[in-house]
Amino acid sequence: MLLRNRTSQWGLITIAIHWISALTVIGLFALGLWMVELTYYDNWYQKGPALHESIGMALFVLTLVRLLWRSINITPDGLPSHKRWEHSVATVVIFSLYLLLLGVMVSGYLISTADGRGIELFGLFTIPATLYGIEQQEDIAGEFHLIVASTLIGIALLHAGAALKHHFIDHDRTLRRMVGL
Repeated sequence: MLLRNRTSQWGLITIAIHWISALTVIGLFALGLWMVELTYYDNWYQKGPALHESIGMALFVLTLVRLLWRSINITPDGLPSHKRWEHSVATVVIFSLYLLLLGVMVSGYLISTADGRGIELFGLFTIPATLYGIEQQEDIAGEFHLIVASTLIGIALLHAGAALKHHFIDHDRTLRRMVGL
């Protein structure tokens, strides 16, 4: 398998970034839902958010790398069996996933830095707070974050469902191309 995309196949780098991102989003969503239920006396009350923030910032960097990689790489052609409306819907879904990913990460940053403190990235260094002190910033960004994260999961489920439909009903190569087969 080649590192770069071809007209008929996704490359190894694109495939790796896709699956790392997907698993990370699912993990962050689960961690986020779990950690908001923690009380002050739970051991993970501070560890959970710190881990969530660090992984979220790492995903932000990976997403920027992904967008750069996408801009300098070709996109495989759609399969001839795909209908025009399927291609159009897929384009909208992919664009929506990128937009939602960026929205959830920016809103997460605004929640974490609302008090003016930066985000420690795995204890290695601090990403500074650049926009803070807005009235109710944490609450507004928090509501937005939950809505966008939930929408992201919903659209990702639609995306996964479409891939499974292509694999099990249409019996085409859509899913196999994204797993490198």
